[in-house]
Amino acid sequence: MKKIQRTLLLASLFIWHIVVKADWPNWRGPSYNGAAQGQFTYPSTFNSEIGVKWVLDLTGSSASTPIIVGDKVFLSGTYIPEDKEGKPQLLAMSIDRKTGKLLWSQKAGTGYQPGKLDGTPVQLDSRSNYSSPSPVATDELVVFFYGNGDLVGYKHDGDLLWIRNIQKDYGDFCFQWTFSASPTIYKGRLYLPVLQRDEQVHGRGRLNAESFLLCIELSSGETIWKHVRNTPSRKESREAFSTIIPHKDQLLVAGGDFLTAHDPKDGKELWRWGTWNPGHKQEWWRLVPSPVAGAGRVLVCAPKNAPVYAISPLSKENSAELAWDTGSEKSITSDVPTPLFFEDYFYILSDLRKNLTKVSPTDGSVIWKTDLPGKYKWRSSPTAADGKIFLMNHNAEVLVVSSQNGLILNSAKMGGDYDDLTRSSIALSDGQVYIRTNKKLYCIE
Repeated sequence: MKKIQRTLLLASLFIWHIVVKADWPNWRGPSYNGAAQGQFTYPSTFNSEIGVKWVLDLTGSSASTPIIVGDKVFLSGTYIPEDKEGKPQLLAMSIDRKTGKLLWSQKAGTGYQPGKLDGTPVQLDSRSNYSSPSPVATDELVVFFYGNGDLVGYKHDGDLLWIRNIQKDYGDFCFQWTFSASPTIYKGRLYLPVLQRDEQVHGRGRLNAESFLLCIELSSGETIWKHVRNTPSRKESREAFSTIIPHKDQLLVAGGDFLTAHDPKDGKELWRWGTWNPGHKQEWWRLVPSPVAGAGRVLVCAPKNAPVYAISPLSKENSAELAWDTGSEKSITSDVPTPLFFEDYFYILSDLRKNLTKVSPTDGSVIWKTDLPGKYKWRSSPTAADGKIFLMNHNAEVLVVSSQNGLILNSAKMGGDYDDLTRSSIALSDGQVYIRTNKKLYCIE
């Protein structure tokens, strides 16, 4: 009897461990849709002093989202010396999630400087920097990607596994703005999209550049396959800053005026839907939001006040069709934030119209719509857990919104008085809220 009881106890502990494990291993969370897992209570009343478990001072700004796996938080960042005499650096960091103590900080990167850049090792334009992509992690390793093409793999203890530069390997990027797509890990492989122009931009890049997807071996950093993704789109409309989203054993990719699905084994294109740019007449429609999937639909956002489209994949025919769009609802659009799928509904954050809308996946009907306060843009992609939706604007003001009725439950000023361009999304794990501002990383409990 005691042996049976012990076996049952061990089994229950194993099941409990699976249920409560609620990591945030990539920038859109464990299900790639912005929603946390596990039955945890998350705080709705906090600010920069109330509810703070710990806070870590950062040495430079970044748009990367905190990544939480086990007892560690991983974060991309920059070191910008105040005296301007030191050399700016791209950083890979690991933080103890219990105490907020910095476990290690590595000066990541190969030092590769492509083309006619401005000479600084961390920045290409005034709106962002090379550390904008979020890291991605498994239980054993973490991978950091940077906008200058540096891709670096570490063990959890900070030991370097491998390092390479995508521009050095496949040619200089052709982007008007700093490239910031985050990598994805799916079934033990690393995936990265490079959707770019086929011409030089401001003297950078090269003619006839290809847009492509990469599949990379996690343990070695070596390329498993490269798939060229063709598109008839032109100029800036070829550029995408979106992330690959796995869904039902397909890789969803948005950019170049199309939504495509690919086989993870070899990158083969399975189906294609589009375009939101008829005749490809618009030449300046770069794409920022990633796709999001749920309830038999895939949402893809067209840029600059264009509609949001809900696509219905047809797996038997390896094709897809339009289920509905928000064209009749002019205020429902997203130029930068990626939508959220949570509790069987989609939530669309409009940075241009300053509202958050809950819509039905079946037909796109509006459940509620909430206007957002302030003068700053709300561009961080929404995340959710425990009936709450978490948003942050450029000024590092954080809102907690009820997923049931759209009421604003809390507003917290987390950044400095004159902070701007705060772009990190909020990460959620085990009842804790991780907020990255320009100068600090907060853990709220």
